[in-house]
Amino acid sequence: MNTQVEQTLDAALRNWKSMSGAGHDEAEATADEFEASFYTFIDAVREWVNGLDQRPQTLEDFLELSVVQKLTDRLPAELHLNFETEAELILDNQVRMDEDKYD
Repeated sequence: MNTQVEQTLDAALRNWKSMSGAGHDEAEATADEFEASFYTFIDAVREWVNGLDQRPQTLEDFLELSVVQKLTDRLPAELHLNFETEAELILDNQVRMDEDKYD
């Protein structure tokens, strides 16, 4: 697996765990940290995909890659849809603007 992708996934998962266990006073700050780290992870995935010799053409092809299966196995189930949505944008060569990212 690409080192940058793995490192950014690790950070997003740490922030997901922090957000999940945060108290009311910390909820907004930990949610913001998770969101930022999730999109840093997505940016790393984009760079990795764009650097592949044989770039997948469909979401199904992308999700069947062994590296991607390892990533999705590590993601909490609640994040699978978000990851797939971002993967579709990556494959369509679209970049989500900051104001369009999930709140």
